[in-house]
Amino acid sequence: QVQLVESGGGLVQAGGSLRLSCAASGRTFSAYTIGWFRQAPGKERDFVAAISWGGGSTYYADSVKGRFTISRDNAKNTVYLQMNSLKREDTAVYYCAADHRLVISDPTKYDYWGQGTQVTVSS
Repeated sequence: QVQLVESGGGLVQAGGSLRLSCAASGRTFSAYTIGWFRQAPGKERDFVAAISWGGGSTYYADSVKGRFTISRDNAKNTVYLQMNSLKREDTAVYYCAADHRLVISDPTKYDYWGQGTQVTVSS
């Protein structure tokens, strides 16, 4: 069993920054992929970024490249999503997800999900 808890969401003006955290417990993540997804009202759940826990390879959606950075702290079993230059279209509920395999961008392939954290960008 893997438990994931997101935090760090909130209200920010366009151009501002937020850092989301995804804290994992219950299992080690040396062989896991951790992904970030987001879902806006009335929209599908979209891939944002992913990281391979053991190898450290990172992957990004085109819409966030150059603005968002995914990173990990293995000692804390935590993955971060640093979001800079936020736009109104970034407004969504952000979810972290985990899988034992290198899954990357397909949300249907992830076995474990957090509860989500709301990010609202005004302007």
